[in-house]
Parts: sequence; structure tokens; C-alpha cells
Amino acid sequence: MLRFEDILGHEQIKEYFKSALERHQVSHAYILTGEAGMGRKSLANAFAMALQCEKGGAEPCGVCHSCRQFLSGNHPDVIYVRHEKAGSIGVDDVREQIVNDAGIRPYSSPYKIYIVDQAELLTPQAQNALLKTIEEPPEYVVIFLLTTNSDAFLPTILSRCTVLKLKPLYDQVIRGYLIEHNKASAHQADVCTAFARGNLGKAIALSSSEEFMRLQEIVLNLMKRVMEMPVSEMQASLREMKDAGLNIRDCLDFMQLWFRDILMFKATKDTSLFIFKDEYKYIREIADHSSFDGIEKILEAIDKARVRLDANVNFELAMELMLLTMKENIS
Repeated sequence: MLRFEDILGHEQIKEYFKSALERHQVSHAYILTGEAGMGRKSLANAFAMALQCEKGGAEPCGVCHSCRQFLSGNHPDVIYVRHEKAGSIGVDDVREQIVNDAGIRPYSSPYKIYIVDQAELLTPQAQNALLKTIEEPPEYVVIFLLTTNSDAFLPTILSRCTVLKLKPLYDQVIRGYLIEHNKASAHQADVCTAFARGNLGKAIALSSSEEFMRLQEIVLNLMKRVMEMPVSEMQASLREMKDAGLNIRDCLDFMQLWFRDILMFKATKDTSLFIFKDEYKYIREIADHSSFDGIEKILEAIDKARVRLDANVNFELAMELMLLTMKENIS
């Protein structure tokens, strides 16, 4: 079942769609923009299903013939636009699947709905081909453009679409979902929630990712022991990171969260604010052996490592300089 009430968060967008359904004031073109995993496709699908529902309510009924067709993936009047090339949606894709098809009336429903995922891949030529259909659409046509980057659209497309921007979810909403539905431990839910930054899809993926579990194991071991590690052991830990194929940017983000807890404890002594609640002993010890200025230098060193890696500086060199800064500032 795919109802608005089943989608976490995005209350303003859901209310907007429900109001459009109740008032029969449906736009011909929508842009749903937000990070991958935030729920763009779920929102578009719920609205599309409700638009075609034979009961005509603000929520799809889920039992009528149209809803059952939609849920089975066989609705003749809901078209998911495909593209042959991995990196772009070309003019031929748009002409064949939308422009030429839009003139044919719906098979059995009030609307003919086109859903374009990864719409930021539309080439300028494809957008121009789509423009006439958006400017002068048949009364039954509704187009959804789902994107991670609305800046990729031509101003003429943006000005003729209703743009809806998805906002990050509250941490407590994501944390609660991971514990209830993914059976994550409280500790794992805290870490995944902090890492996801309001993106439920990302949090769900992290909570079941073996690579993320391995990342936590390696990076936490390094962070807890960095002040006593000889350089040779640091280098071995960096090799372990590399050999495990970890996403190094994620490793750096993880380190920032670790020192965020240390800074938070040093400033407030409030353990309820921790992300890494299970690591109180180590966080207190490092906080006791470092100054506010020292932690600031460490956080700057993590940022510098990220900049250096983006500039293709040697991985071992960039990371070793960062770890030495950590060691120097935890006395």
C-alpha cells in the first residue's frame, strides 16, 4: 500500500497534494527536488495513485481496479520514462515516451501521468522538446520531474512547473523508524541517524550495510587509540582502511562526529547529547587530555584532509598529516 500517511515526514508537501486532490486543482507539471533517498519517488507515486483512484479521495483507496493496477506496476496511464544512455535523458527519449504519447487520451483513467526519475539528466535539447508539452498540455496530462538538482533545469522549465523541495526529516523521526522497523540497536540508530543528516533512505541503507559496520569498527579503533599509537601503527590502520575499500569521505565524516561528541562533552558534560553513547569512557578520556583550541585544530585538520584528497593529494600523506595533528593536540 502507498498512502501519504505511510510516508514519513514531508507534511507540507503531503498536505499540498491532498488539498490539490480535494479541490481538483492539479498542476500539469511538478518538480520534486531533494537528495536521493529522501522520498521523492514515494511522494510522486502516492499522488499519482491518488489521482487515478476511482474513489476520488485525498488518499488512494488501494482496493479499486486502478489502485490494484498501480500497485502491480501495470497501470496503463502511469508511464515511467526510461532512458537508454546511463548518463543522460535524450531528446529521443522525451519525444517517444512523452511528447508523441501525450496526444493519446488516457486508456481508462482521468489522467495520463509521466514520471521522470533522475530528471537532472535531461539534456537541454530534451528539456526544450518537453517544453511545448508543459506549456500547452492536454488537460489530462500530469508530468513529474524527480531530481536531486533543480539547478540543472532551464529557466523556462522551472518557471512553468510547480517546484516542491523536500526537507530533511527530524533526527528523532529517523531514529525511531530505525529502531522500530529495522530493529537497529539504540547505538546503531544514533550513529546512522547522525550520518544520514535527515535522509531516511540513507539511514536505512547504512543500518543494514556491512561496509558501514566495518567502517565503524576500523575508524572507532583508530580514534580511540590515536593518542597512543606509534606512526607505524597509524600507517597500518590507514592501509586497513584502504584495503577494506572504505569510502574515505565517509571515514572523515565519522571522525568529525567523533570529535563533535568530545567537544560537546567538554563544553556541557551532558552525555545525553552523545552520538557515541557506548564510548563514554574514551570520549571522557580524550576530552580530559585536550583543549578547546586543540579540538578546533583537529576539526580543521579533518577539513584540510578532505580538501587535499579532493585535490588528488596522496591518500597516505593527506591522512597521516591529519592523524599527526590529532596526536599532537591530544596530550
